[in-house]
Amino acid sequence: MKIRKQLANCALLFCALGGQHAMADTLIENANGYTINKEQSLQRFTAMVFDEEGKILAVGSSKELSAQFPAAKRINLGGKTLLPGMIDAHGHTLQLGINATQLNLRNTQSLKDAQQAISDYAKRFPQHQWILGGAWNQAIWKLGRFPTAQEIDVMVKDRPVWLRRVDGHAGWANSKALQLAGISKDSVDPQGGKIEKDTRGLPTGVLIDGAMQLMDKVLPATNEAEQRIALDAALQQLSRNGLTSVHDAGVSASADRLFREYADQGKLNPRVVGMISGTGDFFDQIASQGPLLSYANDRYSLRAVKLYADGALGSRGAALLAPYSDAPQTKGLLFHSADSIKQMIEKAALKGFQTNVHAIGDAGNRQILDSFEQLAKNPASAIFGDLRHRIEHAQVVALADIPRFKQLNILPSMQPTHATSDKNMAEDRVGHERIKGAYAWHTFLQQGSRIACGSDFPIESPNPFWGIHAAVTRQDAEGQPEQGWYAEQAMTLTEAFRCFTLDAAYAGHQEKVLGSLEAGKWADFIVLDRDLFRIPLNKILRIRVLQTWVSGKQVFPLK
Repeated sequence: MKIRKQLANCALLFCALGGQHAMADTLIENANGYTINKEQSLQRFTAMVFDEEGKILAVGSSKELSAQFPAAKRINLGGKTLLPGMIDAHGHTLQLGINATQLNLRNTQSLKDAQQAISDYAKRFPQHQWILGGAWNQAIWKLGRFPTAQEIDVMVKDRPVWLRRVDGHAGWANSKALQLAGISKDSVDPQGGKIEKDTRGLPTGVLIDGAMQLMDKVLPATNEAEQRIALDAALQQLSRNGLTSVHDAGVSASADRLFREYADQGKLNPRVVGMISGTGDFFDQIASQGPLLSYANDRYSLRAVKLYADGALGSRGAALLAPYSDAPQTKGLLFHSADSIKQMIEKAALKGFQTNVHAIGDAGNRQILDSFEQLAKNPASAIFGDLRHRIEHAQVVALADIPRFKQLNILPSMQPTHATSDKNMAEDRVGHERIKGAYAWHTFLQQGSRIACGSDFPIESPNPFWGIHAAVTRQDAEGQPEQGWYAEQAMTLTEAFRCFTLDAAYAGHQEKVLGSLEAGKWADFIVLDRDLFRIPLNKILRIRVLQTWVSGKQVFPLK
């Protein structure tokens, strides 16, 4: 091994620099480097050294490290910007890859556009038994209602069509798909779900939250070969966007097997921090052996559980304390009773698993905070310790409940681009008063909460610089609104950078090995085409990742 030869043949160097320094393998020099230091502030550097294992040995100046590590292989960045690898604290890896081959309605601006896209896709792929995909958003279409099955039927009626809404919490089916799922006038709403019906009581074609499971039961299963294709596509896309670690919010048994296999082969780039879907049979299987704290040199972990309190705001499935401002007949949907969700949290936590609960509406957030508070009062439950439980999204929170996150040591896991995507309908849904506790990043940060930032890909783009741009400007890609949407809740640039790096690592129990560029941590880093901290904020969207490295190996672009 190269390192052993160095130790054997370079005794003088070993004595002069110490055994650790003799393991130096690669020196990155003339970099425009930034990282977060132990004091949570921004630190600059021009050089970094890592060994053959991919662990950082030192970070400092090019002059000092060149002298200290004369035998290291040198890579001269010529002044290009170097940052820690970005971490997305909430995404769906396999779904990102699967979506790449399905019908995508994200860019449609009207129902007519969507209908044309459905027709075009059906003609392009006549061999597909089902037409699957989605990312539609009736708010962008300014439809004022959900679309209907008949509006797909006029384009495709001989094959089933099932299209998920952009937030993943509602689906749009044609009549053929409804028929195959057995959904009729007599169908009743399942717990935590709703079958939209017209004035005659007939299903309209839209299923919300738990009702989507009725369609899931008849969908063709994704086979292992398709999963591998999807994972390969997803990993490539994530690496291209500068992500070196992602937190996967809903890992199934088949995904777990695939992640472990890729980790064993050194192919799981980016790293994956997994959350088990629910506390059912798969959880019981994993929990019998305890949480998987780290696997294959921190490539993979499975120490968290993902639960759901409610649905999404766009489909009015998010559970609110008072009726929707634009639909006073509904308050949305709580998926579980208070006792049921509390039991699931306790079951996971007592086995040593971090519990991460999806909660978007103020009623959903309150239910979960109440559950944690009640469990904390019972010394026998012992559910806290250093498990770092999280609320995923924490999107609309009653102002009185925000301090409870800090008091209960609950981490808000939030997605900045949700605010800029939802601004066209969020205040319509909750009104002027409740919006004050929505997407309230500054309020959380001011009280000392550490926000773990992500994107919720493929619902949003996995590009972390789009997330940073949204966090600091509160504007969409077109720069609207000019002064920012509720700009008082914006983050500073350093705060946004930290929430996609060190604070995201902390939320995954990995701050000692990831999230910043320090001696002893993995050499996970990216090289950019411009300086994040010296360009106008509206140019952040244009940042391009030139290189992505994981454990000291370049994974994008592949050599």
